[in-house]
Amino acid sequence: MDSQHAMLHAAMQTGLLPSRRYLVLFLPTWPTDCLKRLDRQLKGPLVLYERIKGGLRLAAVDAEARQAGLSVGQNLADARAMVPDLVVREIDRPLLEAVFADFADWHSNASPLVAVMSHASAFGDLVLDITGVAHLFGGERAMLRLLLTRLRDIGYTVAGAIAPTIGAAWAVSHFARSQVVEPADLGTILDALPVNALRLSETQIAGLNQMGLKTIGQLRPRERKPLQARFGLSLLERLDQALGLLEERMTPRLPIAERYAERRFVDPIGLMDDVLMTAHDLAIQLAIRLEAEGLGGQAFHLFLYRVDHKVMSLSVNSARLTRDPEHITKLFSNRSERLEGEYDAGFGIDMIRLAVSSMGELDAVQLGAFANQDGTEDLDQLHDRISSRLGTLAVLRTQFVQSHVPERAARLVPALAHAPTASVRPPLDLVRPLRLLPRPELVAINAEVPDGLPASMIWRRVGYRLVKASGPERLGAEWWRSGQRLQLVPPHVPKPPEPGEKPEQPPYIPDLVLLDPDGMTRDYYNAEDAEGRRFWIYREGLYGETRWYLHGFFA
Repeated sequence: MDSQHAMLHAAMQTGLLPSRRYLVLFLPTWPTDCLKRLDRQLKGPLVLYERIKGGLRLAAVDAEARQAGLSVGQNLADARAMVPDLVVREIDRPLLEAVFADFADWHSNASPLVAVMSHASAFGDLVLDITGVAHLFGGERAMLRLLLTRLRDIGYTVAGAIAPTIGAAWAVSHFARSQVVEPADLGTILDALPVNALRLSETQIAGLNQMGLKTIGQLRPRERKPLQARFGLSLLERLDQALGLLEERMTPRLPIAERYAERRFVDPIGLMDDVLMTAHDLAIQLAIRLEAEGLGGQAFHLFLYRVDHKVMSLSVNSARLTRDPEHITKLFSNRSERLEGEYDAGFGIDMIRLAVSSMGELDAVQLGAFANQDGTEDLDQLHDRISSRLGTLAVLRTQFVQSHVPERAARLVPALAHAPTASVRPPLDLVRPLRLLPRPELVAINAEVPDGLPASMIWRRVGYRLVKASGPERLGAEWWRSGQRLQLVPPHVPKPPEPGEKPEQPPYIPDLVLLDPDGMTRDYYNAEDAEGRRFWIYREGLYGETRWYLHGFFA
């Protein structure tokens, strides 16, 4: 037994071979099949062309055109000459990629982990991680048969395979009959396949064929260093990935749901009320499971699988961890009201899945006479429902910031954001107005003495006689925001002069200046006019030229 067979056999015996199972679906004529489904009037052999280097080349052909001898890459003029009744359309790759992405999402009704294999093309190959899922369909063979049958019944040409690795499943689906590959048979089945099955480049395939290496079985016994030197490391990587000696990861299109509950319908449903009733039942099932594990979630996703191979998704968020089914259902109910005319069940919905993400530990809550309910949970749930109905950015709350400058001390954030920590809250003895102006506005102030209390104010061409005032409260500029460092000057101790010498002059030390260029020292006053209106005004600057501003209003 050669070294490669020995490594593979040892991996199987020791359990190092990945225990995951992957299903790959290969749709060789998906672009033309898709267009025929979108336009039922397209009859006869169909080809799609694209402009390459100033010429028109075939980019996709359907089964009828292939039987007539046409192939991808052929000149369009030659194709028309060979098949006079040929139906020709220009390929729209962005449209096909978007439709195939929706097509891939719809397959998450079979497994929540679905990815598009885009190494060769953005459409045509799907991979599903079916680890722990196949038993829901009666086993792997029954699952593969079901997925292939339902696609063929609606007009798609498709092949598929299940294997322990993504590379092996792709190779078998493209170059062998549809089948289930067991781990013990992996090496034997791969050895019979051509080297094209390793997802290599055309240059690598041509080079291997020139060396007489046409099958994977002929390639595996060869020394690895000469192969790497001639064909690059990618050749060995693809070989090891197919054999399971090197892990290959997939990137699921939909967010990975750690916990979910789903329901399939014999007869499709279409009304939103039925969808919400099902969501409530699924929320109860999910809550029971989360409670048993001591978990809660903040993000919930409702996937609606239509019979016309499209999937709709609704996502809601909660400000705190929760598993309350009533609250989750209300969030989706409020979210559905924002859909208006966007909701379209098509020909019906045959499956609904409720998934949860952003999970964390959530202890059981005491309910009853000994419960300590301060109302914060009810307030958070109210924020959740309003945000779900109006939008996340429509419901805001005030969040304190570590700053003593009034316009920086607080900001508006979505109500669903995490609550601020207690250390950020300002001191309770600070007197602040109920309303701040977006920007302090310049006012004219008359004072009894230049630095005394304000006596009158002119704001927006209206005069106010101030009868009361208190202050000032001095706020300095935040020097640390300027990005500069304080430079401490050590004290200078002059040396005693020698006989006949002049006393040493102390070095020049410049006056200290404010390091924050955005602000100056402010003196705030609480002022009240003759009609009882209370203003929050401040004087900017210490001495010399000063300016007065109105910053806010008290209740």
